[in-house]
Amino acid sequence: MASELLADVYISPAVSMRRPDGQVVGTWSPIACTLIHGPKSAVLVNAPFTKAETEGLADWISSTLGKKKLKAVYVSHGVHDFLLGLPTLRKRFPDIKTFCTQETLDAIKQSLQPKVLAAFAAQFLGQIDEQPSIEQAAELLPPSNQLEVDGHILQAIVAGQGAVPNSTIVWVPSLRLAVCGTIVYGSVHLMQAGTATKERRDAWIAAIEKVEQLGPTSVVAAHQKPGEIQGVWHLHRTKEYLKRFGELVELGEVKNAKELSAAMMKEYPDRLNSGALIVSSRAAFPKPNRL
Repeated sequence: MASELLADVYISPAVSMRRPDGQVVGTWSPIACTLIHGPKSAVLVNAPFTKAETEGLADWISSTLGKKKLKAVYVSHGVHDFLLGLPTLRKRFPDIKTFCTQETLDAIKQSLQPKVLAAFAAQFLGQIDEQPSIEQAAELLPPSNQLEVDGHILQAIVAGQGAVPNSTIVWVPSLRLAVCGTIVYGSVHLMQAGTATKERRDAWIAAIEKVEQLGPTSVVAAHQKPGEIQGVWHLHRTKEYLKRFGELVELGEVKNAKELSAAMMKEYPDRLNSGALIVSSRAAFPKPNRL
């Protein structure tokens, strides 16, 4: 008989994005890191990307787990924000393994290309740890796409389009918990720079509905404000946001990116990180109509 399983969520704070001269040009939204643990061991789903924020996560993990062993980290997509803090985390937990799906591993290989990595890291000078070789960054899950924690199954599922393609979730049947990566957002503006078309927004909505079909009772959104409850309403609210963004563009209710940002800010005034909305609005319009 499997022992009791628990889950805790740590919200790594937002990080300022800066030019080389130090001027702040934007904000990276807070990142939810989910610790799933039984009486003896634990698996972490996602980590932040800067040294300081990852040290904060490591302190919290140590406090939360006590004598339990953190045995693995699962990375739900291959973009830098869930990836680059892992070398810092390994300094505190040297025995952990890092797992991902094939789709995520392919993306990691692209993210760690020197020019791609340097372009991202330039926004966070001195804040990102030295990265391992691509071959050492992560390993594939077994063919079942499952991990195990003290007799409980953690099932990785490729849900599809989220803020990035081939986004995955972790489904924990014994908790009816869906740890959703960038498929689902909390009270934070969605990053839609890569989903600027109706087709991709529709694909994102379909991915959310794939999660809904599992029947979760708890849902962890990848980007959320500190203090949010991990409720199933994040599924509906993310869908509704995507649909409204699309309606404003497709029905001609706004004529350019500035009007789109203003309209979404008016309808969603309590969401964090207007910079993500501005970037998404610019992506939704061709260059002549951005301003």
